[in-house]
Amino acid sequence: MDNPLYLAFGLAAPVAAAIFAFVLAKGINRRDAGTERMQQIAALIRSGAMAFLKTEYTVLAGFVGVMFVVLVVFLPGDSLLVGVSFLVGALLSGTAGWIGMRTATSAAVRTTAAARTSLAGALQVAFSSGAVMGLTVVALGTLGIALLYFLYGGLSGDGPAAIDALFGLTFGASSIALFARVGGGIFTKAADVAGDLSGKVEAGIPEDDPRNPATIADSVGDNVGDVAGMGADLFESYVGSIIASIALAWALTAATADTLWGVDSASFAAMQADLAVFPLLLAGLGIFASILGTFTVRTDDENQVQSALLRGLMVASAIVMVGAAALIQVTAVPWAVLGCVVVGVLSGVIIGKITEYYTGKDKPPAAHIAEQSKTGPATNIIAGLGVGMMSCGYPVLVICAAIFFSYELGELYGIAIAAVGMLSTLGISLGVDAYGPVADNAGGIAEMSKCEPFVRDRTDALDAVGNTTAAMGKGFAIGSAALTALALFSTFQAEAAAAVEAAGGQASFAPRLLSLELTNPNVLIGMFIGGMLPFIFSAMTMNAVGRSANEMIEEVRRQFKSIPGLLEGTAEPDSARCVEISTRSAIREMILPGLLAVLAPVLTGFLLGVSGLGGLLAGALVTGVLMALMMANAGGVWDNAKKLIEEGHHGGKGSEPHKAAVIGDTVGDPFKDTSGPSLNILIKLMTIVSVIFVPLIVAWMQ
Repeated sequence: MDNPLYLAFGLAAPVAAAIFAFVLAKGINRRDAGTERMQQIAALIRSGAMAFLKTEYTVLAGFVGVMFVVLVVFLPGDSLLVGVSFLVGALLSGTAGWIGMRTATSAAVRTTAAARTSLAGALQVAFSSGAVMGLTVVALGTLGIALLYFLYGGLSGDGPAAIDALFGLTFGASSIALFARVGGGIFTKAADVAGDLSGKVEAGIPEDDPRNPATIADSVGDNVGDVAGMGADLFESYVGSIIASIALAWALTAATADTLWGVDSASFAAMQADLAVFPLLLAGLGIFASILGTFTVRTDDENQVQSALLRGLMVASAIVMVGAAALIQVTAVPWAVLGCVVVGVLSGVIIGKITEYYTGKDKPPAAHIAEQSKTGPATNIIAGLGVGMMSCGYPVLVICAAIFFSYELGELYGIAIAAVGMLSTLGISLGVDAYGPVADNAGGIAEMSKCEPFVRDRTDALDAVGNTTAAMGKGFAIGSAALTALALFSTFQAEAAAAVEAAGGQASFAPRLLSLELTNPNVLIGMFIGGMLPFIFSAMTMNAVGRSANEMIEEVRRQFKSIPGLLEGTAEPDSARCVEISTRSAIREMILPGLLAVLAPVLTGFLLGVSGLGGLLAGALVTGVLMALMMANAGGVWDNAKKLIEEGHHGGKGSEPHKAAVIGDTVGDPFKDTSGPSLNILIKLMTIVSVIFVPLIVAWMQ
């Protein structure tokens, strides 16, 4: 390997991220773990989280094994390499989730302990935990792609073949991500809903009260859903955008390059090779920028927590844009590509700010919902749905603008680079997101261990910001998913065209099976099916949360009635039973939505051909992005409206408006933490399944 930039950014950068993450994790573990009671509670949460992850990964190992055999046996060409890449993607995604889970469960109790001394110390621990997750994701993703691309001959003149094999890595990552997101989301929201309804609403006890048997399960859920699940989600977006960019670089023609950038045919070969490795260089640059950005996240003012987190993100974003210019200066990459990077980075920042407005606790939408809570839960829910729907407008326009400008600058490759640019700061942006559940857990531990009230006040200050940053992270994930899915769709078109050409050309097929024009009924049928799938998928996951929560509520009610002294605080609840119920339900309920994402595009392709499959992907992309935005933002603002009332507005805790807000928040929980975030994985997974299986579909069409 004689490319120094590839060595520095593709290999050295992720290794540096892994080392820095290890140092952060060690620093967290050296901190005070608090009182014996705090450590006991933390041990229960940790054991529950790791038990769930072990059960989930055991089930997923079976799926991965079966799918590996399917890929190797049925795919044409280098199917073994695709299968190996699939295994690597699944393994890396699972590893990132496992590391993030272990770190988060260790950090939560230390955040609580640090909050006894200062807000700054608590913020540092919680954010460091999130940074470990973020840096682990980018380290494993970048290193995995860089090594496989090199081993498959991508640097030695065999780039197109190497990238065809690498699609398997995206498939493996996407598969694990969907199951992790759905399973973790069902677990956490079943426990959360059960804890709220049976505890706060029925029994009239505070949130995170140790008397509630569902409290430990709720804390476990924060980790399996919002740490491991979110990590797996953004891991697959990250690797998907990079691989799609490399694929589209190799799909460029000399004529296109000449039209776009005025590059003559003699210079095209060198430029194309640099365009292919540029996404990896940009990812490595983002890693260095994220590491530097973490050092700027500092504050001891509870009113400046969000500003401190966003400052780190802004610093990293600025470094990426300046650094990208330097990379272009020393490579053959056209300067227009810098514009695509800037478009992607700025789009991510803007979507985050829009999300902050619609979900922030101190913003008008949350205040409006809190005001509507005065007339009961019905008006609270109506207001929340209205805010969620309205919040789709500006982010979609930002995504449209990003597509327009990046296409003008670099056509389909430009769109893919914009997605990579948006995700380049994932090391710190995921840290800002994953910090939230750690802060939430810290508040629960403070409540259950009966810490001084000021400790809970400090953790609540961190948690309130965490709700907003989590919502911003979900908006960011959805925006990047839209660009990544579009880039992968373009790759699907290229793979389909290549498969058709290899099979004898378009003349060998019925036009209805190939044409992607809207006048083709197969395309329209596919669009309707694709547009329907996010609704069916959301219904399946929402119903799964409802069924699991119902089982948990019955168990909590049983314990309140059958355990003498539980409500009086003189007896301990059977928390392990609630964790067991939620684990069993989540694992059972995640199977069908996951299979839907894999089977729907394959069956549609076999029935309606390439045209129907293309329509399905387009329909799913549009409705999936809109529903994901609506559900994530509605859930986030419902939560913060509740917290606004709990601060003393409109009667404060225990008032009728508070009870209405709790119900609204309960409805919003599966919106923002189960169905909504899973949708962006759904659209990407269906697209990569289509890319991988389109040669089989074309062969079937003959």
